Amino acid sequence: MESFIEFFSFTNPNVRYVTLGCILLSVSSAVVGSFTFLKKRALVGDAVAHSVLPGVCLAFILSGTKNPVYLIIGAFITAWISLLFIDLVTKRSKIKEDTAISITLSVFFGLGIMLLTMIQHSGNASQSGLDSFLFGKAAALIGTDLYVFGGVAFILLFVVGLFFKEFTLIAFDTHFAQVIGLPVKRIEFVLTTLTVLAVVVGIQAVGVVLMAAMLITPPAAARFWTDSLRKMLVIAACLGAFAGLSGAYISYIAPSMPTGPWIVMVISFIAVLSFLLAPQKGILFKWLKQRKIRQTILEENILKAFFLLGEREKNFYQTLGIERILEKRHFPLGALKKTLPILRFQGYLKKVGNEWQLTQAGFHKGQRVVKLHRLWELYLTEYLHIAPDHVHDDAETIEHIISPEIEKQLEKKLNYPTLDPHQSEIPYR
Repeated sequence: MESFIEFFSFTNPNVRYVTLGCILLSVSSAVVGSFTFLKKRALVGDAVAHSVLPGVCLAFILSGTKNPVYLIIGAFITAWISLLFIDLVTKRSKIKEDTAISITLSVFFGLGIMLLTMIQHSGNASQSGLDSFLFGKAAALIGTDLYVFGGVAFILLFVVGLFFKEFTLIAFDTHFAQVIGLPVKRIEFVLTTLTVLAVVVGIQAVGVVLMAAMLITPPAAARFWTDSLRKMLVIAACLGAFAGLSGAYISYIAPSMPTGPWIVMVISFIAVLSFLLAPQKGILFKWLKQRKIRQTILEENILKAFFLLGEREKNFYQTLGIERILEKRHFPLGALKKTLPILRFQGYLKKVGNEWQLTQAGFHKGQRVVKLHRLWELYLTEYLHIAPDHVHDDAETIEHIISPEIEKQLEKKLNYPTLDPHQSEIPYR
């Protein structure tokens, strides 16, 4: 508890620099990365992140200093060259973009490692710590770094706000943007420049190896929580800020723990939780929804079987045992035994001794399923000209998802028919 209070009091200048620097880098990367993510160019961020290393090394060789301004300029130049190389290879050859990205990543990163090794063996005392650009060293951030990163983060967020509509349009529909006369190439140039700048700024915190995760993971997680781009940007920024704060705190209470990798671990953990638990789009939600749909289909099919047996026997309220239900339609025995009490609880069935009987609500429910089945069979035969003996399976599927509005349109379209293609009566209330 004491360490928690000490950390969040921000009385220690080093803690302030590291924490604010991580938050600024994470937020700006998440916002810019959202458009890269939506344009389905996530791998480009990875290539750019690995391509900044030779620029950092060349900037150090030429300047002889680790001034962050020089290093950022050098990284920015080689990152831009890598993007030009990807576009050149893609447009001027038969090589696809993913292959061009792989080639670029390998070549530039290999060149960076070679230059870094040369620097380390040069005997230059000021090169100490330069290798931290590989995996990041957020704990080494100082006040000067914070001013530089803060300025760059402000530029990134300001430009995104200024070109928000244009970025949104090219992220979702580039062809429409061209048709209405937007300078798509220039807008893409601006967005690409922001992406490069976001990567370049973030490498000192999480390194070239992990920077792509900071660019793509927050928007990927945010995408599971909303369909609105504005909300997505806010959520991605908040997730990035939380990850930056959490990574700095973990590094503070456990000095042996590196800040950058922990930032990535936290945001990755949040992303996994989002993939699993997010409403509407999460894996768990979809699984529960599919399970509910399967259960609904099973319940409706059981009521349909009751109705069809009653239709055949001219007695819809007769009592039926499990054996007679299975004679009409095969159901998994365990699922049938489990579902019958559920239908009783819902008021569609009632139990008479060891047998089951439709209630009035159950009769109407089963009647509607049969009605939709026969209407759809008739529609398929009359309008799609499918043979009557080929429409049953399609009708079995569609009968469970026809809404009341579609039901009314279907009746009107078919002129309220009384018989299906098999000359069975279509039951109306």
